[in-house]
Amino acid sequence: MVIKPKVRGFICTTAHPEGAAREVERQAAHARTLRFAGPKPKAALVVGSSMGYGLSTRIAAAFGAGAGTVGVFLEKPASDKRTATAGWYNSAAFHRAAAADGIYASSIDGDAFGEDVKRQAVETIRRDLGRVDLVVYSLAAPRRTLADGTVAKSVLKPIGQTYRNKTIDVESGRVSEVAIEPADEAEIADTVKVMGGEDWEAWIDALESGGVLAPEARTLAYSYIGPELTYAVYRKGTIGRAKDHLEATAHRLDERLRRHGGRAFVSVNKGLVTQSSSAIPVVPLYISLLFRVMKDAGLHEGTIEQMGRLMTDRLYANGDVPVDDDGRIRLDDLEMRDEVQSEVARRWREVTSENVEGLSDLAGYRHDFLQLFGFEVPGVDYEADVDPQVPLLPA
Repeated sequence: MVIKPKVRGFICTTAHPEGAAREVERQAAHARTLRFAGPKPKAALVVGSSMGYGLSTRIAAAFGAGAGTVGVFLEKPASDKRTATAGWYNSAAFHRAAAADGIYASSIDGDAFGEDVKRQAVETIRRDLGRVDLVVYSLAAPRRTLADGTVAKSVLKPIGQTYRNKTIDVESGRVSEVAIEPADEAEIADTVKVMGGEDWEAWIDALESGGVLAPEARTLAYSYIGPELTYAVYRKGTIGRAKDHLEATAHRLDERLRRHGGRAFVSVNKGLVTQSSSAIPVVPLYISLLFRVMKDAGLHEGTIEQMGRLMTDRLYANGDVPVDDDGRIRLDDLEMRDEVQSEVARRWREVTSENVEGLSDLAGYRHDFLQLFGFEVPGVDYEADVDPQVPLLPA
């Protein structure tokens, strides 16, 4: 079939296998250039490995450090009526590239919150790798089925009072004001259940009890802080409450793992176009402005550049891992430079529907969004017939 993007709100309901494959190979090519001054991970588990930062982390570990990897994700293969999900095509392409380079890779397609998937991961690691010395928790899920069968759903809301600020319709470029009503206590608690550190800790528990966590293992989860103008809907909103829980979990895990030579961290990454960030009002406009400022200054990075820097300059640098006063790894250092943020703030005050194309990189935002799903990738003929049925594992 000829596959075209079909965008509904902040989701694209189609994905292109050839575009996904080329993007994975581009990231793998960058990862092959990484140079480690310190130790390298030998075997990694990446929970949430099919898109965004999780995918790029897996690529950096595999093709940069030569690590065998086990990936966990929840994706769907193609059917007679629809393409596979983008994460399915990404993971299939990763497996093909890893096989070509002789690098071990195994994937588990299932609910990462579930005990069955955790047991399957432990068994796979024990059988094929022995132990893992890197565990990355990069899960971005909208809901979680709890042990009693109830479902917790995350929400993107402020806390305490209605939040009003500028937002943008990415497709039309229309800048308007959005009003977001505050979350109630149940919504806050549910968001923490889904996006906090509880499941991350449960994964570490499962790996330790299964005897497959190396004593020197390093584990990390991802977070974001962002500028003050997004605080109300992000860092001080429901997501921020979940991230606070995530950071508290990191401190607890770090104290526990240090006893045997391991470490636990939260890495605060740069704002980028992801499925998660696209869903947050205000954030797409901020990122569009940020991209223009950082690209003009020669400071822009994508996910693989960020994760490459995480591996070589932070997590596996010689000596102690550099962290801020709260023990967090900061990969948002370029984004949060004073000169970058002051210029973004100036443009934020001035931006309207009429001047948004000139003040921002809205075109770059749209491009990056479509590229998440395998579209607008250089070198791909999007008029050609392609087979949407792609096996997850190479023959």
